[in-house]
Amino acid sequence: MGGVQFEIAAGKHRVICDQPASNGGQDEGVTPPDFLLASIGSCAAYYAAEYLRVRGLESEGLAVSVEAEKLKAPARLGNFRVTIQAPGDFEERHREGMVRAAKSCLIHNTLLHPPSIEITVETPALCSVDA
Repeated sequence: MGGVQFEIAAGKHRVICDQPASNGGQDEGVTPPDFLLASIGSCAAYYAAEYLRVRGLESEGLAVSVEAEKLKAPARLGNFRVTIQAPGDFEERHREGMVRAAKSCLIHNTLLHPPSIEITVETPALCSVDA
């Protein structure tokens, strides 16, 4: 989209990724680290909500927040903290159940068992000109 702003297509949805002004952006979209935090948070929320739904427990008001530290050498996020704010006063077994459910999240498991990542660069094919 220009500068450090990109449109991300995910299925039929579109979102904007940008950087804050202090990092050369216009702050008109979510940063890549925030997308990662949102991904693990929304995945954990889904699994916690499903745990509650299956057991007929109240899920309205369920909230999840995620924090991480920015580490160096190499630059990365680490020490994630996922906090589930339960909508009711549940028994300890349900608190533990929500934690187990959140830990079965696809994103959580991906981060615990990182995949290999291959990065390639593609360029337009060079046109040959007949002389």
